[in-house]
Amino acid sequence: MATRMSVQQILADLVAIPSLPATPNAVVTDCLRSHLQYAGVEVTVLPGPEGDRANLFVTIGPRDRSGYILSGHSDVVSVDNQVWATDPFRLAVDGEKLTGRGTTDMKGFLACMLAMVPEFAAMPLRRPVHLAFSYDEEIGCRGVGHMIARLPELCASPLGAIIGEPSGMRPVLSHKGKQALELRFIGKAGHSSNPALGENAIYAAADMLVHIRGMADSMERDGPFDERFTPAHSTCQAGVVRGGAAVNIIPDNAEIQYEARAIPGIDPRSLSVSIIERIEALNAEAKASGRNLAASWRETSSYPALPPCEDHGFVELMERLSGRPSVQAVSYGTEAGLYHQAGIPSIICGPGDIGRAHGPDEFILRSELDDCLTMLRGLGAELCREA
Repeated sequence: MATRMSVQQILADLVAIPSLPATPNAVVTDCLRSHLQYAGVEVTVLPGPEGDRANLFVTIGPRDRSGYILSGHSDVVSVDNQVWATDPFRLAVDGEKLTGRGTTDMKGFLACMLAMVPEFAAMPLRRPVHLAFSYDEEIGCRGVGHMIARLPELCASPLGAIIGEPSGMRPVLSHKGKQALELRFIGKAGHSSNPALGENAIYAAADMLVHIRGMADSMERDGPFDERFTPAHSTCQAGVVRGGAAVNIIPDNAEIQYEARAIPGIDPRSLSVSIIERIEALNAEAKASGRNLAASWRETSSYPALPPCEDHGFVELMERLSGRPSVQAVSYGTEAGLYHQAGIPSIICGPGDIGRAHGPDEFILRSELDDCLTMLRGLGAELCREA
């Protein structure tokens, strides 16, 4: 049996683990499991296809009844090139303020989930509460889809999913979808004194940059539009450009990191169709003319938009449990769109401010954790009343 610990103690355990995405996650998974060892708590480890990381799915209460999922990711972004006042992987306590990587995004919510486990286990739940811990959210929500695919064998069809991303404890009803691509251009190196001896990959990338900017202008000008969002249209941009080796060498390589964010109703992948078509046309033209030029693309992340929740009873429940009015839309993305895509009503609601995420000296307040615990206790009470 696990020793019951405070939410702050659990958060300290989680922060101490640098659970970066795209790396083995056994250490953080073992930590989560150590806080789940209570009678009546059913824990399922769901290995991902990578072979070195796993999701966790937990059920407390009657598995054959429909209940609610509490969902959070265990990975955190890197602290590289950031200057912190304290050790980012050791929880620093300063009065109300708890500082460390992941405190807000989103180990604070995970700590609240775990702190509630003994309370949930002691409740006469008539419907279950499920805890879902995913991996690799920070690099495009890559892990949670494998868990969602297994839900039909793990539980009855859920009533809804609460994704605990930092929202100031206000229920968030929708967000945009996203796709990110890596575009690569390969040319031929040569001495810059005679450009005809090589093939400049940067020029090919520059043509693509002009196209991407035109796409962005078209989205802004022509829509479609959804006034719940700021901006009210889909967007795209080139965020990173790399290429070349030296000013006197014809560059034989170039790379563009591209992303698109789509309003609900638009598949983010549809926004990149013209990019892929241009790459295919470039390759065909280069082959036909015998040029030493080639281009390729690779999707690095993708997740669907979250349309507004149509389950008004769920929205009302979350407003009542959180004690706060709902927010129609936010600009950041979450795993909620994937739950919605699987037919599960989904709402974002968690402690902390998204503005603190990913930066140096990330922190959460004790009061924010307390408010989250109050919401989860209310959810437990609701599940005890449900027929």
